[in-house]
Amino acid sequence: MQPGEIEYEFGVPIPGLILPEANWARTGVKRLPEPGPLDWTSFFGREAPVVLDLGCGNGRFTLGSALARPDYNHCAIDELPMVIRYATRRANQRGLHNVRFVVKDARTFVASHIAEASVAEVHLYHPQPYHNPRQTHRRVITPRFLADVHRALLPSGLLVIQTDNPDYWSYMVRVIPHFFELREQDGPWPDAPEGRTRREIIARQRGLRIFRALGKRHDDLDRPAALALAGSLPEPRFRSRGPWCELDRWEESHR
Repeated sequence: MQPGEIEYEFGVPIPGLILPEANWARTGVKRLPEPGPLDWTSFFGREAPVVLDLGCGNGRFTLGSALARPDYNHCAIDELPMVIRYATRRANQRGLHNVRFVVKDARTFVASHIAEASVAEVHLYHPQPYHNPRQTHRRVITPRFLADVHRALLPSGLLVIQTDNPDYWSYMVRVIPHFFELREQDGPWPDAPEGRTRREIIARQRGLRIFRALGKRHDDLDRPAALALAGSLPEPRFRSRGPWCELDRWEESHR
């Protein structure tokens, strides 16, 4: 890519222009310390509201949000080192100093590395539904995970969620409202009308429906009550069949 070029993916521009190399950021993949809450000011080298992108993939959402909101810090994580390296390079080429990428799974990261009431937003786009019965325990949206996200968010903080899997969505709308005031988003996000993520772009090109919502934190729910609630709610035990499963298999083979 040459300076000033627009990079495309599946016919949709990736946010931001490639800058001359002298203007690139030099942030590498961040290594986490031993389990314990991160000091965001040290982590980013400045104090600013923090946005988490869990399961960020190649970083499309984080790039767009970081470009549009330079006054916010963005921490994006994924458990696949290859996609994190790719996303880090993209952010550096766009001169984004307000972005950090981490290799970690979402559940461990939120539970072990995020201090209470320390982040403004948590974004989770197209969490993997894990169709293999031996892997369904890895589904990230569980009552305990939601309780941990609730703890991590500032008062009135936001959880932003999206999927193309109607079975997973049916579970989400049953359990998320216990922790968050859920408001479904009608139609594409205004900031990214063609898609906030690679998965969304491909799913829409295949004619799949996208389910989107914003959840505002229930501030009257304290930590002990949230944990007790999590223990009383069902786990995500669902079976899923449909064209969205075919897309899951396609993605697995194209990582």
